[in-house]
Amino acid sequence: MVEKKGSFYFFAYLFMSVLAACCIFPFALLLMSSLTQEKSLIQNGYSLFPKQFGLDSYIYILRNSGKIGLAYGITVFVTTIGTSVSLLLTTLMAYPLSRKEFLGRNVISFFIFFTMLFNGGLVPTYIMYTRYFHIRNTLWALIIPSLLLNAFYVIMMRTYLSTNIPDAVVEAARIDGAGEWRTLFSIVLPMSTPMIATMSLLIGLSYWNDWKNGLYYLTDSRLFSIQNILNRMLQDVQFMKSGAGGAEASEIIASLPATGIKMAIAVIGALPVLIIYPFFQKFFVKGITIGAVKG
Repeated sequence: MVEKKGSFYFFAYLFMSVLAACCIFPFALLLMSSLTQEKSLIQNGYSLFPKQFGLDSYIYILRNSGKIGLAYGITVFVTTIGTSVSLLLTTLMAYPLSRKEFLGRNVISFFIFFTMLFNGGLVPTYIMYTRYFHIRNTLWALIIPSLLLNAFYVIMMRTYLSTNIPDAVVEAARIDGAGEWRTLFSIVLPMSTPMIATMSLLIGLSYWNDWKNGLYYLTDSRLFSIQNILNRMLQDVQFMKSGAGGAEASEIIASLPATGIKMAIAVIGALPVLIIYPFFQKFFVKGITIGAVKG
């Protein structure tokens, strides 16, 4: 029995080690490629152990974009405010829909689900936000469109609250005199910590990685997020590499580490998320329901 148990753990650890290596390998290759000289990348391809190391890509990014620090600050601000407000609105909409006694919840849920399948399109959405809400060239353009309230997150939160929050706990809170607001913030939300952490991570990633809102609604480069700045730099490099810079700039264009810059841009954009993620990981391994129901 002990031998069988030992064999199981051996193969389990072996399988998880292989799976972890498969997940880590792309990130390691990305990082090492960004630290490889352009000539070595072209001649030898991508490798975890490059023959020629170089910081040309990062030096180019730092020299040609003095706005990276500001862009990082804007991205952190937008991600923090957007995630907080989006999580609040999602919870406030999902909680009443999770209660069976709420009249019309099925109708409202249908309309929320309907927006996942159909929408007005990009042009009407752009006209609405720019002409009537006047968010063009404001920080609201990075917070509100398409990200502030997501139907999928509302349905996911509603499903969690309806299936994992015992009705007896809510009824006990009401018997003790708690109203809906007190029940939500003092009873329901503390029992929903794993789901809130998961939603915060998903929404935060959406805000951090978003570049479309900046592309559609911003022309002022002072308001660009880090994704917009890096995307603009990548487009500039590709434009110059295409030969549109003219014959006079041919030597400069030839020396541009175009491939390495792509890798460096990916590292700069993903690194903060990789640093923050382990702090959220602990919430995913906790129990789904925190607390107990008295018999």
